[in-house]
Amino acid sequence: MIPERSLEVLRAIVNDYIESNEPVGSKSLVERHQFGVSAATIRNDMALLEDEKLIHAPHTSAGRVPTDKGYRLFVDQLQQVKPLSSAEKTVFENFLSDSADLDETLSRAVRSLSQLTNQVAIVQYPSLGKAKVATVELIAVADTRLLLILVTDSARVQQHIIELGQLVDLEFVSELKSRLSAMLVGQPLTSVSDRLSGFMQGFQLDKGVQVQLVVDALLDQVDSSRQEKILLAGTANLARREADFAGSLLPVLEAIDEQVVLLKLLAEMQDDANGVAVRIGTENSVAGLSGATILASGYENQGSEIAKVGLLGPTRMNYSQNISAVRAVARYLTRALSNQ
Repeated sequence: MIPERSLEVLRAIVNDYIESNEPVGSKSLVERHQFGVSAATIRNDMALLEDEKLIHAPHTSAGRVPTDKGYRLFVDQLQQVKPLSSAEKTVFENFLSDSADLDETLSRAVRSLSQLTNQVAIVQYPSLGKAKVATVELIAVADTRLLLILVTDSARVQQHIIELGQLVDLEFVSELKSRLSAMLVGQPLTSVSDRLSGFMQGFQLDKGVQVQLVVDALLDQVDSSRQEKILLAGTANLARREADFAGSLLPVLEAIDEQVVLLKLLAEMQDDANGVAVRIGTENSVAGLSGATILASGYENQGSEIAKVGLLGPTRMNYSQNISAVRAVARYLTRALSNQ
Protein backbone atom coordinates (compact mmCIF):
# COMPACT_ATOMS: atom_id res chain seq x y z
CA MET A 1 0.00 0.00 0.00
CA ILE A 2 1.35 3.43 -0.96
CA PRO A 3 1.71 5.82 2.03
CA GLU A 4 -0.41 8.98 1.87
CA ARG A 5 2.56 11.33 1.59
CA SER A 6 3.95 9.31 -1.30
CA LEU A 7 0.55 9.64 -3.00
CA GLU A 8 0.75 13.40 -2.45
CA VAL A 9 4.17 13.38 -4.07
CA LEU A 10 2.79 11.42 -7.02
CA ARG A 11 -0.06 13.91 -7.43
CA ALA A 12 2.44 16.77 -7.35
CA ILE A 13 4.67 15.08 -9.94
CA VAL A 14 1.72 14.47 -12.29
CA ASN A 15 0.40 18.03 -11.94
CA ASP A 16 3.85 19.61 -12.37
CA TYR A 17 4.69 17.43 -15.36
CA ILE A 18 1.34 18.18 -17.04
CA GLU A 19 1.98 21.89 -16.54
CA SER A 20 5.66 22.08 -17.46
CA ASN A 21 6.29 19.07 -19.73
CA GLU A 22 9.63 18.73 -17.91
CA PRO A 23 10.80 15.86 -15.69
CA VAL A 24 10.16 16.70 -12.04
CA GLY A 25 12.94 16.55 -9.44
CA SER A 26 12.88 16.48 -5.65
CA LYS A 27 14.27 20.02 -5.39
CA SER A 28 11.49 21.55 -7.46
CA LEU A 29 8.88 19.54 -5.51
CA VAL A 30 10.15 20.96 -2.21
CA GLU A 31 10.20 24.48 -3.66
CA ARG A 32 6.74 24.33 -5.22
CA HIS A 33 4.80 22.33 -2.63
CA GLN A 34 4.41 22.49 1.13
CA PHE A 35 5.23 18.94 2.15
CA GLY A 36 6.90 19.97 5.40
CA VAL A 37 9.77 17.50 4.93
CA SER A 38 13.28 17.63 3.52
CA ALA A 39 14.34 17.03 -0.08
CA ALA A 40 15.99 13.78 1.09
CA THR A 41 12.63 12.53 2.40
CA ILE A 42 10.95 13.44 -0.89
CA ARG A 43 13.69 11.52 -2.72
CA ASN A 44 12.83 8.48 -0.61
CA ASP A 45 9.17 8.87 -1.57
CA MET A 46 10.17 9.14 -5.22
CA ALA A 47 12.28 6.00 -4.92
CA LEU A 48 9.25 4.16 -3.54
CA LEU A 49 7.07 5.44 -6.41
CA GLU A 50 9.73 4.32 -8.89
CA ASP A 51 9.93 0.87 -7.30
CA GLU A 52 6.14 0.65 -7.73
CA LYS A 53 6.56 1.63 -11.42
CA LEU A 54 4.44 4.75 -10.93
CA ILE A 55 7.18 7.12 -12.13
CA HIS A 56 10.36 6.68 -14.14
CA ALA A 57 13.36 8.61 -15.38
CA PRO A 58 13.07 9.37 -19.11
CA HIS A 59 16.86 9.88 -19.27
CA THR A 60 19.82 10.31 -16.93
CA SER A 61 18.56 13.52 -15.30
CA ALA A 62 17.33 13.56 -11.71
CA GLY A 63 13.78 14.31 -12.81
CA ARG A 64 10.94 11.80 -13.03
CA VAL A 65 7.77 11.58 -15.10
CA PRO A 66 4.58 9.54 -14.52
CA THR A 67 4.11 6.12 -16.10
CA ASP A 68 0.76 4.89 -17.42
CA LYS A 69 0.33 3.14 -14.06
CA GLY A 70 1.10 6.41 -12.28
CA TYR A 71 -1.48 8.31 -14.33
CA ARG A 72 -4.01 5.56 -13.58
CA LEU A 73 -3.47 5.84 -9.82
CA PHE A 74 -3.63 9.63 -10.11
CA VAL A 75 -6.97 9.48 -11.94
CA ASP A 76 -8.36 6.89 -9.53
CA GLN A 77 -7.36 9.13 -6.61
CA LEU A 78 -8.92 12.29 -8.06
CA GLN A 79 -11.03 13.68 -5.26
CA GLN A 80 -12.35 16.68 -7.13
CA VAL A 81 -12.89 17.22 -10.83
CA LYS A 82 -12.27 20.81 -11.83
CA PRO A 83 -15.62 22.33 -12.94
CA LEU A 84 -15.94 24.45 -16.04
CA SER A 85 -15.47 28.15 -15.36
CA SER A 86 -18.41 30.54 -15.71
CA ALA A 87 -16.90 31.93 -18.92
CA GLU A 88 -16.45 28.41 -20.36
CA LYS A 89 -20.02 27.48 -19.45
CA THR A 90 -21.40 30.64 -21.08
CA VAL A 91 -19.45 30.16 -24.31
CA PHE A 92 -20.33 26.48 -24.37
CA GLU A 93 -24.07 26.93 -23.80
CA ASN A 94 -24.36 29.84 -26.23
CA PHE A 95 -22.58 27.88 -28.94
CA LEU A 96 -24.73 24.81 -28.46
CA SER A 97 -28.12 26.46 -28.05
CA ASP A 98 -30.80 26.41 -30.74
CA SER A 99 -29.49 23.41 -32.69
CA ALA A 100 -32.03 22.49 -35.35
CA ASP A 101 -31.63 18.70 -35.34
CA LEU A 102 -29.44 15.84 -34.14
CA ASP A 103 -26.78 16.30 -36.85
CA GLU A 104 -26.30 19.96 -35.93
CA THR A 105 -26.40 19.21 -32.20
CA LEU A 106 -23.66 16.58 -32.46
CA SER A 107 -21.57 18.67 -34.85
CA ARG A 108 -21.64 21.66 -32.48
CA ALA A 109 -20.95 19.44 -29.46
CA VAL A 110 -17.84 17.83 -30.95
CA ARG A 111 -16.43 21.16 -32.11
CA SER A 112 -17.05 22.88 -28.77
CA LEU A 113 -15.49 20.00 -26.83
CA SER A 114 -12.37 20.14 -28.98
CA GLN A 115 -12.11 23.90 -28.53
CA LEU A 116 -12.56 23.63 -24.75
CA THR A 117 -9.83 21.02 -24.32
CA ASN A 118 -7.47 21.34 -27.30
CA GLN A 119 -7.75 17.58 -27.77
CA VAL A 120 -9.39 15.38 -30.41
CA ALA A 121 -13.11 15.28 -29.59
CA ILE A 122 -15.28 12.27 -30.44
CA VAL A 123 -19.07 12.06 -30.58
CA GLN A 124 -20.82 8.81 -31.41
CA TYR A 125 -24.18 8.81 -33.18
CA PRO A 126 -27.00 7.02 -31.32
CA SER A 127 -27.06 3.36 -32.28
CA LEU A 128 -29.86 1.86 -34.34
CA GLY A 129 -30.56 -0.90 -31.86
CA LYS A 130 -31.86 1.53 -29.25
CA ALA A 131 -33.77 3.89 -31.56
CA LYS A 132 -37.48 3.90 -32.32
CA VAL A 133 -39.58 5.57 -35.00
CA ALA A 134 -40.97 8.87 -33.74
CA THR A 135 -42.49 10.33 -36.91
CA VAL A 136 -43.08 9.38 -40.54
CA GLU A 137 -44.03 12.27 -42.85
CA LEU A 138 -44.99 12.35 -46.53
CA ILE A 139 -45.19 15.81 -48.05
CA ALA A 140 -45.91 16.75 -51.66
CA VAL A 141 -43.16 19.11 -52.80
CA ALA A 142 -43.87 19.15 -56.56
CA ASP A 143 -46.40 17.79 -59.02
CA THR A 144 -44.70 14.39 -59.14
CA ARG A 145 -42.47 14.42 -56.06
CA LEU A 146 -42.84 13.52 -52.38
CA LEU A 147 -40.60 14.36 -49.46
CA LEU A 148 -40.28 11.39 -47.08
CA ILE A 149 -39.11 12.27 -43.55
CA LEU A 150 -38.19 9.68 -40.94
CA VAL A 151 -37.54 10.95 -37.39
CA THR A 152 -36.32 8.70 -34.58
CA ASP A 153 -36.85 9.18 -30.85
CA SER A 154 -33.16 10.11 -30.62
CA ALA A 155 -33.93 13.13 -32.85
CA ARG A 156 -32.16 11.76 -35.89
CA VAL A 157 -33.83 13.06 -39.06
CA GLN A 158 -33.61 11.36 -42.46
CA GLN A 159 -35.07 13.01 -45.57
CA HIS A 160 -35.48 11.68 -49.09
CA ILE A 161 -37.10 13.05 -52.25
CA ILE A 162 -39.15 10.44 -54.14
CA GLU A 163 -39.88 10.87 -57.83
CA LEU A 164 -43.22 9.14 -58.47
CA GLY A 165 -43.25 9.52 -62.25
CA GLN A 166 -46.93 10.59 -62.11
CA LEU A 167 -49.03 13.30 -60.52
CA VAL A 168 -49.27 13.25 -56.73
CA ASP A 169 -52.67 12.15 -55.41
CA LEU A 170 -52.92 14.11 -52.16
CA GLU A 171 -55.76 11.96 -50.80
CA PHE A 172 -53.74 8.82 -51.43
CA VAL A 173 -50.60 10.37 -49.88
CA SER A 174 -52.60 11.16 -46.73
CA GLU A 175 -53.85 7.58 -46.53
CA LEU A 176 -50.36 6.18 -47.11
CA LYS A 177 -48.89 8.38 -44.39
CA SER A 178 -51.61 7.37 -41.91
CA ARG A 179 -51.02 3.67 -42.53
CA LEU A 180 -47.27 4.00 -42.22
CA SER A 181 -47.60 5.98 -38.99
CA ALA A 182 -50.04 3.50 -37.47
CA MET A 183 -47.73 0.62 -38.30
CA LEU A 184 -44.33 2.11 -37.43
CA VAL A 185 -44.50 4.96 -34.87
CA GLY A 186 -43.15 3.79 -31.53
CA GLN A 187 -41.58 0.68 -33.02
CA PRO A 188 -37.81 -0.08 -33.00
CA LEU A 189 -36.01 0.71 -36.24
CA THR A 190 -34.78 -2.88 -36.23
CA SER A 191 -38.37 -4.08 -36.77
CA VAL A 192 -39.28 -1.74 -39.65
CA SER A 193 -38.28 -4.13 -42.43
CA ASP A 194 -40.37 -7.00 -41.01
CA ARG A 195 -43.34 -4.74 -40.41
CA LEU A 196 -43.31 -3.50 -44.00
CA SER A 197 -43.04 -6.98 -45.51
CA GLY A 198 -46.79 -7.22 -46.20
CA PHE A 199 -47.51 -3.53 -46.45
CA MET A 200 -48.42 -3.63 -50.19
CA GLN A 201 -51.56 -5.61 -49.46
CA GLY A 202 -54.72 -3.53 -49.19
CA PHE A 203 -53.75 -0.92 -51.78
CA GLN A 204 -55.23 -0.65 -55.26
CA LEU A 205 -53.10 -2.20 -58.00
CA ASP A 206 -52.65 1.11 -59.79
CA LYS A 207 -51.04 2.54 -56.62
CA GLY A 208 -48.62 -0.35 -56.23
CA VAL A 209 -45.68 1.34 -57.92
CA GLN A 210 -45.99 4.45 -55.74
CA VAL A 211 -46.29 2.41 -52.55
CA GLN A 212 -43.22 0.40 -53.49
CA LEU A 213 -41.22 3.56 -54.16
CA VAL A 214 -42.11 4.91 -50.71
CA VAL A 215 -41.39 1.61 -48.97
CA ASP A 216 -38.02 1.27 -50.72
CA ALA A 217 -37.07 4.83 -49.76
CA LEU A 218 -38.09 4.23 -46.16
CA LEU A 219 -36.01 1.05 -45.96
CA ASP A 220 -33.04 2.94 -47.43
CA GLN A 221 -33.39 5.53 -44.67
CA VAL A 222 -33.47 2.84 -42.00
CA ASP A 223 -30.42 1.19 -43.56
CA SER A 224 -28.61 4.53 -43.52
CA SER A 225 -29.40 4.90 -39.82
CA ARG A 226 -28.11 1.38 -39.28
CA GLN A 227 -24.57 2.46 -40.13
CA GLU A 228 -23.02 3.42 -36.82
CA LYS A 229 -20.68 6.36 -37.09
CA ILE A 230 -18.78 8.95 -35.13
CA LEU A 231 -17.78 12.57 -35.60
CA LEU A 232 -14.27 13.84 -34.90
CA ALA A 233 -13.02 17.39 -34.37
CA GLY A 234 -9.61 18.80 -33.55
CA THR A 235 -7.41 16.16 -35.19
CA ALA A 236 -4.87 18.92 -35.86
CA ASN A 237 -4.37 19.14 -32.08
CA LEU A 238 -2.47 15.85 -32.28
CA ALA A 239 0.16 17.44 -34.52
CA ARG A 240 0.58 20.27 -32.02
CA ARG A 241 1.28 17.70 -29.29
CA GLU A 242 3.36 15.32 -31.40
CA ALA A 243 6.27 15.52 -28.97
CA ASP A 244 4.04 13.95 -26.30
CA PHE A 245 3.74 10.75 -28.33
CA ALA A 246 6.71 8.39 -28.30
CA GLY A 247 7.94 7.67 -31.80
CA SER A 248 5.68 8.37 -34.76
CA LEU A 249 2.22 9.92 -34.61
CA LEU A 250 1.18 7.80 -37.59
CA PRO A 251 -0.19 4.81 -35.59
CA VAL A 252 -2.51 7.14 -33.65
CA LEU A 253 -3.79 8.78 -36.84
CA GLU A 254 -4.34 5.38 -38.46
CA ALA A 255 -6.23 4.14 -35.39
CA ILE A 256 -8.64 7.07 -35.26
CA ASP A 257 -9.16 6.81 -39.02
CA GLU A 258 -10.74 3.39 -38.44
CA GLN A 259 -14.18 4.24 -37.10
CA VAL A 260 -15.01 0.58 -36.46
CA VAL A 261 -12.01 0.38 -34.12
CA LEU A 262 -13.06 3.49 -32.20
CA LEU A 263 -16.67 2.33 -31.97
CA LYS A 264 -15.55 -1.00 -30.51
CA LEU A 265 -13.31 0.74 -28.02
CA LEU A 266 -16.06 3.15 -26.92
CA ALA A 267 -18.46 0.23 -26.46
CA GLU A 268 -16.00 -1.42 -24.07
CA MET A 269 -15.55 1.64 -21.85
CA GLN A 270 -17.54 1.92 -18.62
CA ASP A 271 -17.97 5.13 -16.60
CA ASP A 272 -16.09 5.42 -13.29
CA ALA A 273 -17.05 7.25 -10.09
CA ASN A 274 -16.63 10.60 -11.85
CA GLY A 275 -19.07 9.58 -14.59
CA VAL A 276 -16.34 9.27 -17.22
CA ALA A 277 -14.46 6.20 -18.46
CA VAL A 278 -10.68 6.62 -18.77
CA ARG A 279 -8.28 4.41 -20.76
CA ILE A 280 -4.61 5.37 -20.33
CA GLY A 281 -1.82 4.32 -22.67
CA THR A 282 -1.31 0.57 -22.67
CA GLU A 283 -4.77 0.07 -21.15
CA ASN A 284 -6.12 0.67 -24.64
CA SER A 285 -6.76 -2.55 -26.55
CA VAL A 286 -5.83 -0.86 -29.85
CA ALA A 287 -2.08 -1.05 -30.44
CA GLY A 288 -1.93 2.30 -32.22
CA LEU A 289 -3.38 4.03 -29.16
CA SER A 290 -0.94 2.59 -26.62
CA GLY A 291 0.56 6.07 -26.20
CA ALA A 292 -2.76 7.90 -25.91
CA THR A 293 -5.48 8.50 -23.36
CA ILE A 294 -9.18 8.22 -24.19
CA LEU A 295 -11.95 9.67 -22.03
CA ALA A 296 -15.61 8.83 -22.70
CA SER A 297 -18.99 9.35 -21.10
CA GLY A 298 -22.41 8.14 -22.17
CA TYR A 299 -25.26 10.47 -23.05
CA GLU A 300 -28.86 9.41 -22.64
CA ASN A 301 -32.34 9.60 -24.07
CA GLN A 302 -35.38 8.71 -21.99
CA GLY A 303 -33.18 7.44 -19.17
CA SER A 304 -31.05 5.02 -21.21
CA GLU A 305 -27.55 5.51 -22.61
CA ILE A 306 -27.67 5.70 -26.40
CA ALA A 307 -24.09 6.66 -27.35
CA LYS A 308 -20.86 8.17 -26.05
CA VAL A 309 -18.90 11.41 -26.27
CA GLY A 310 -15.22 11.65 -25.47
CA LEU A 311 -11.68 12.88 -26.00
CA LEU A 312 -8.46 11.43 -27.34
CA GLY A 313 -5.06 12.90 -26.61
CA PRO A 314 -1.61 12.19 -25.16
CA THR A 315 -1.28 10.65 -21.70
CA ARG A 316 0.12 13.99 -20.54
CA MET A 317 -3.16 15.84 -20.34
CA ASN A 318 -5.13 17.82 -17.79
CA TYR A 319 -7.27 14.94 -16.54
CA SER A 320 -9.38 16.91 -14.08
CA GLN A 321 -10.32 19.61 -16.58
CA ASN A 322 -10.88 17.20 -19.46
CA ILE A 323 -13.01 14.82 -17.40
CA SER A 324 -15.15 17.79 -16.41
CA ALA A 325 -15.51 18.90 -20.04
CA VAL A 326 -16.49 15.44 -21.30
CA ARG A 327 -19.02 15.05 -18.50
CA ALA A 328 -20.49 18.49 -19.22
CA VAL A 329 -20.94 17.75 -22.93
CA ALA A 330 -22.55 14.37 -22.16
CA ARG A 331 -25.03 16.08 -19.84
CA TYR A 332 -25.74 18.76 -22.44
CA LEU A 333 -26.47 16.15 -25.12
CA THR A 334 -28.79 14.30 -22.75
CA ARG A 335 -30.64 17.53 -22.03
CA ALA A 336 -30.71 18.58 -25.70
CA LEU A 337 -32.20 15.26 -26.83
CA SER A 338 -34.91 15.42 -24.18
CA ASN A 339 -35.95 18.82 -25.55
CA GLN A 340 -36.10 17.81 -29.22
